[in-house]
Amino acid sequence: MYGRRENRDHQVFLEIRDMMMNFNKNPKKLLSHFTRFLLILTLLSLLLFLFLSPSFIPFSRFAPLKSIIYDRTTPPRRSAPPPPSELTRSRIAVCLVGGARRFELTGPSIVGKILKVYPNSDLFLHSPIDSDSFKFSLLKIAPRIASVRIFKPDPIPETESQLRVLTAQNSPRGIQGLLQYFNLVEGCLTMIKSYQQQNNFTYNWIVRTRVDGYWAAPLSPDYFIPGHYVVPPGSSYGGLNDRLGVGDLNTSLVALSRLSLIPQLDSAGFQRLNSEMAFKAQLTTNGVPYVTQRTPFCVVTDRRYDYPPSRYGVPVAAMSSRGPLSGAKCRPCNPVCYGGCVGQVMARLDREWSWTDWAEGSLELCDAHAEWENGWENRFDRVAGKKLAAARKRVRALRLDKCVADFEVMRRRTAVWDAPPPVEICVFGLGSK
Repeated sequence: MYGRRENRDHQVFLEIRDMMMNFNKNPKKLLSHFTRFLLILTLLSLLLFLFLSPSFIPFSRFAPLKSIIYDRTTPPRRSAPPPPSELTRSRIAVCLVGGARRFELTGPSIVGKILKVYPNSDLFLHSPIDSDSFKFSLLKIAPRIASVRIFKPDPIPETESQLRVLTAQNSPRGIQGLLQYFNLVEGCLTMIKSYQQQNNFTYNWIVRTRVDGYWAAPLSPDYFIPGHYVVPPGSSYGGLNDRLGVGDLNTSLVALSRLSLIPQLDSAGFQRLNSEMAFKAQLTTNGVPYVTQRTPFCVVTDRRYDYPPSRYGVPVAAMSSRGPLSGAKCRPCNPVCYGGCVGQVMARLDREWSWTDWAEGSLELCDAHAEWENGWENRFDRVAGKKLAAARKRVRALRLDKCVADFEVMRRRTAVWDAPPPVEICVFGLGSK
């Protein structure tokens, strides 16, 4: 290597010497060569500076330029996941955010497929109170509960930078809805930081998922990649799928700072971003490499969507799909489209928008233009199995006194409880029955 460098230096010296000897013969030509030489040298120096600078520079003025270089699905020099034995000993925070909605269907799957798979995982629940919050009493079976915050949401003041960076388009509740969602995510990060400080330790990993996510299979150790943030493919809406994220502490600090990084995005010139676009921008502008990997969960939805979906429409998967569904919208239904039909429907969708991976027959589609069809309970029970079917039936038959007793058990097992009294939560959803 050093011999090649000496040869290059010698060649440059000879070129400069020849130019100087010919100066008297043709000074204008020499000036042209010399100007070109300086321009090439300047460009090479700039490229050398960018490639030798660290790949993670928070709030760096060069971060937007570097994101162009490192903005790829599988960045170079990707570290291997830790061995399963090491991962089971790691401290993992599981951040669960969102409204309870269909938690009687999703909650037990989160406990069984994430919390019980990793014995050192601690649950952090951050949710606005509503008439479904009583369903969180199911979490009394969670192995370890670090912190619970169930709160009454207040409007979040909208700043000028937020109005520039974000767009209300395709958001059911406009920019305010985005801010409330970002507040849920970053609020969970705040809970994790506080718990670490109180107990004088730090987590190795943070798993951020949604309350309305149904998990068909366990979260694999392959999703824990040091120095990278792992998200599902598809449902990217011009950015990155933000329905699940797994990362070490450093990458998670950036990924979960959904509100506080908006001024940085504003300074970088980003405008009119939806949630997924803003999520990708905050990773790339801070030099956080991301990886997409298929994941065995879907987001259970009551919303209605046109069928068949148009180019920018939303496909709704049947929960009976073989999967993995990687966070696609889903419901328990009798599939109306499977096999070759799925390929025809998905071919019409924009791949950078609502497209979902359907390879190897992994996806079946519902006609979701109307309410859930009659008999959905039996379809769910067949797909989910006896344990989750029993949990669904238990919530449907739940009475006030049993709800309060279950919440009291849960509260006694929780290190930090920031929520209304259990009786208030239960009455809100069940009345006085």
